[in-house]
Amino acid sequence: MVTGGLGLSGLLAHPDWAAVRSLGGPVPDGATVERVVTVADLHADPGEVRAALLTVAVSAPREDWHLDVLLRRAVAAGAVAVLLAGDAPLHPACRLLAARMGLPVLGAPDALAAALTATRLLQEPDQVVAALVGRTAAVCGVPHGGVDDLVADLARTWRRPVWLLDPGGSVVAGADPADPAGPAPPPPAVGSALLEVAFGPGQPDGRLAVTEPEGVPAETAALRAALAVAANSVRQRLAEQRLTVERDARLRTALLAEILQAGDPLPAGLRRRALDAGWSLDGWHAGLRIDVPSSVDVVAAREQVLRAVETARLRAVVVEQGPGWNAWTTFDHEPVAGELQQHATAARRTQWLLRESLPTSTGVGRVHRGAGGLARTLGEAGDAARLAAERTTSGRFVHVDRLGLGALLLAWTRTDTFLPAARSMLEPLQGRPGDLLTTLTAYLDAESSLTETAAVLGVHRNTVATRIERVRHVLGVDLADPDERLALHLACRSVLFHS
Repeated sequence: MVTGGLGLSGLLAHPDWAAVRSLGGPVPDGATVERVVTVADLHADPGEVRAALLTVAVSAPREDWHLDVLLRRAVAAGAVAVLLAGDAPLHPACRLLAARMGLPVLGAPDALAAALTATRLLQEPDQVVAALVGRTAAVCGVPHGGVDDLVADLARTWRRPVWLLDPGGSVVAGADPADPAGPAPPPPAVGSALLEVAFGPGQPDGRLAVTEPEGVPAETAALRAALAVAANSVRQRLAEQRLTVERDARLRTALLAEILQAGDPLPAGLRRRALDAGWSLDGWHAGLRIDVPSSVDVVAAREQVLRAVETARLRAVVVEQGPGWNAWTTFDHEPVAGELQQHATAARRTQWLLRESLPTSTGVGRVHRGAGGLARTLGEAGDAARLAAERTTSGRFVHVDRLGLGALLLAWTRTDTFLPAARSMLEPLQGRPGDLLTTLTAYLDAESSLTETAAVLGVHRNTVATRIERVRHVLGVDLADPDERLALHLACRSVLFHS
């Protein structure tokens, strides 16, 4: 079967023509090759070459005057282009002649092989399709490797960039035939012609795409057929990968839940499982909580979070939990202020990197030590993230160390971690002379009246004033701030009630 012709520019872009070079004449835009004619050397009569690619099989010196004669005869007979053996440059006079006549002159180290490729694309398109489908099936039949490996193998087999696109058209995976194991090629240019096939069940949840060859119908048909074959393998490997990812996510989530419930000291078996997972439970931990809407698939989106964490240079373990992720950074020493600032900046950058693809609310906890400290910092981070959801002015990002005392405790009153937080906040008052906790509670109950507080406690007004001043100094709070007064009042009531 003979196709309608080959675009010369598309032929030059074909992988089998990678060694063919333009030696002279105009850029071959719009020229169509309908057949291939091969002659032995420059002395041969080209014969009927209308709409043909005239190929000279034997190389000859570029200074040979017979080359000028051949080019003139080719133009007169209606040849589309001339393909010479060898890629040596043309003599300047010959190059000027080709340009004046408007005849593209090409060169190839193996002109016969290039001519055979063009002939096959013109006259044997079914064999071109069968050959590419066969190679694709062989690649897809390899049972090992994930989706990224398969995309890289397809790029190598098709000798073209291949992309895995999500429903929005963003590149999920990609490979370049020049370096399949290297970074993904640039995304397809807007408006570029792509051959695509959906690989999702029902409503397509992704597409496999390759750039459409321009002006080479046989290659286009071959790639369409190969895409259909590859889509089934992509679908299967994605399903297998999803099962593996979900299993690993369940294991991580279950392990973290056990650690948070166990507290200090951890059972030896649980500590060993954490070690096998690569988690260090000793040292100081700084927790991070990233909340997302319940509609987000946190298992599938974990890769986005990991990429953001890596880009932000945040050394953190990331675990799926509920509608979001728990993450934490472990320091082998108590971090100084500069390290904590660097950690907070990296956490903020992580959220910034995620904001275009995921609506998030992020909270950062304080630094705590040991397995019990891990539970504590993650609890604080979770509370801060819930508060961040209502704080658009802060970019839905809240750091416990930088949060107002009142705002933090008001948020914690709605959580299971409120009592531990209240005890932690008031702990500096315990054991000090003067019963500072009772005095502070009475003072707040009396709406900050020293006289009324003194009457309730049965002490002198100056004694109450001295104690309240010590409370201010020990806790580092501003009792003139309504939020902080309310927060302390709630904390005092909670601690005394549970005592």
